[in-house]
Amino acid sequence: MRIYGNRLLKTLSGELTRPTSAKVREALFNIWQGEITGCRWLDLCAGNGSMGAEALCRGASIVIGIEKQGKACKIINENWQNIANHEQEFQIIKGDILKGLKTLGGKEFDLIYFDPPYQSALYQPVLELIVTYKLLNEQGEIAVEHNPKFWQAAEIKGLTVVREKHYGNTNLTFYSWIDNY
Repeated sequence: MRIYGNRLLKTLSGELTRPTSAKVREALFNIWQGEITGCRWLDLCAGNGSMGAEALCRGASIVIGIEKQGKACKIINENWQNIANHEQEFQIIKGDILKGLKTLGGKEFDLIYFDPPYQSALYQPVLELIVTYKLLNEQGEIAVEHNPKFWQAAEIKGLTVVREKHYGNTNLTFYSWIDNY
């Protein structure tokens, strides 16, 4: 797999993770292009880490990922280490996303990318925990990748849907804070 700057990433063989398609990845980074340099990026259900790697390539100052699969975490760490410069920080947290989010309480992120297995029941609880732990910066935004057959954008107390984009069977739904929440 190649990302920004024609950089090659290691990936897992098999179907342990489902990488975000190049089309969706490019679209997201075009939407957020003016927001990435210097941002604090959270990559949830990081898979092979391509989104966090892309954020590092484009100048994110901090990238933190949460991924359940141990083999994937090892590859993500190697990829991010090869991409990050000495001024950038990165960390991959191995384990359950709901527990991992709790460990991040007190940290704020400018951009959060959330891409769980499409048929999982993680969407609502993860978005609610982001609100509970106040992980999103006041002007920040969350992008949720999903297949509309399995999950439709839902109301989340404290968050509002600011836009939705459709790319074949993949949707990106963007959330930000409701004013005065």
